[in-house]
Amino acid sequence: MTDPVSPNSANSDSPSPENIDTPTEAARRSSLSRGLSSTAVLGSGDLAETPIHYGASLREQRVLEEKDGLVDLAHLRVLRLSGPDRLTWLNSITTQKIDNLAPGVSTETLVLDPNGRIEGWLRLVDDGEALWAISDLQTDATLDFLRKMVFMMRVEIEDLSDDYQCFGAITSLPEALPVTRTWSDPWPHIGSGSASYAQIDIGQEVAGTDHPGLETPFVIGIVKRSDLQGLTAKNFDMAGFDAWEALRIAAWRPGRNEIDHKALVGELDLLRTAVHLAKGCYRGQEAVARVHNLGQPPRRLTFVHLDGSGHIAPDPGTEALAEVRGSERPVGTLTSVTVHWELGPIGLAVVKRNLAPEAQLSFEIGDGERVIGAQETIVVPMREHERALPERNKDVDARSQKR
Repeated sequence: MTDPVSPNSANSDSPSPENIDTPTEAARRSSLSRGLSSTAVLGSGDLAETPIHYGASLREQRVLEEKDGLVDLAHLRVLRLSGPDRLTWLNSITTQKIDNLAPGVSTETLVLDPNGRIEGWLRLVDDGEALWAISDLQTDATLDFLRKMVFMMRVEIEDLSDDYQCFGAITSLPEALPVTRTWSDPWPHIGSGSASYAQIDIGQEVAGTDHPGLETPFVIGIVKRSDLQGLTAKNFDMAGFDAWEALRIAAWRPGRNEIDHKALVGELDLLRTAVHLAKGCYRGQEAVARVHNLGQPPRRLTFVHLDGSGHIAPDPGTEALAEVRGSERPVGTLTSVTVHWELGPIGLAVVKRNLAPEAQLSFEIGDGERVIGAQETIVVPMREHERALPERNKDVDARSQKR
């Protein structure tokens, strides 16, 4: 029996293709992809050089999770920010507090529009001389914004995607891989100055012990392409991007598929790792603070257990339907979907906040057929507000500290 294959192999576009990077004229072909066996299936669009699977998607998930598997993430872009002002400058225009980021410590930050909607997403690690950033969400637009904001700051921004590529693993990367820099995913730990919107650990300062993200610590290695000469996929236990996505979904980890033109940080529980709530001003900060202190996000991320009896899964981007006030209505979108080696058919969906957590979801798969899904709450439908506003950081916000 052939393993089920996720929709990545057939269609790499997310529900919001305007947010996804597209290939540049300079091909960013994976150095390992050239030596892959004929069983490797590549994606399409910006995943055209990324191995989606090697013919056994479920086995590859287990290899990745339990046996030091390696995933070729050729579609990720690699940026490097250098100069003595790089940390304080990026701290002032994005969501995370990174002005005192220690070398080797990994974090992530978001670029927001003035209304607090997500426009860019950078995974960061500093080496003491330069800040390395990994991106796969509107990278060209993010680069354009960053370069416009340099002004007189001592910062240089380079796109090194033609010279470096990324590989993913769980817990640690293989010793045989010549890694230049390693980014360790902070998910699902709640950072200092951050907050969780997840029901499983709402009100706690640390992630709840039952949070599924604790089981799969993702790491991404940045590797210089020239250092890969002489290596092939045969040197590693390779797993496809489908396997990486399956473990991400099972970990409740939002990814680029969950970002559309309306996405807010609170809807996706991204405050826990990508936002500092007391670091001073940045574009979109007022919208984040207003929702956090006074309101509720209009939508929420939910985990979906899909009925697998029909052996057909809905595609990412499929409209989610549910009974509301006696009639079936659209309530959101299935953003990511996969077949997990232990959990079976699962997905992530962004739905209306006031949708009852026990409401059954359904997704059309064509010819009038539907797949039923049961929700498991990630982002809580209604959260209590903080009793006191966080204090401003005097080092980065020169305004009066008086309320």
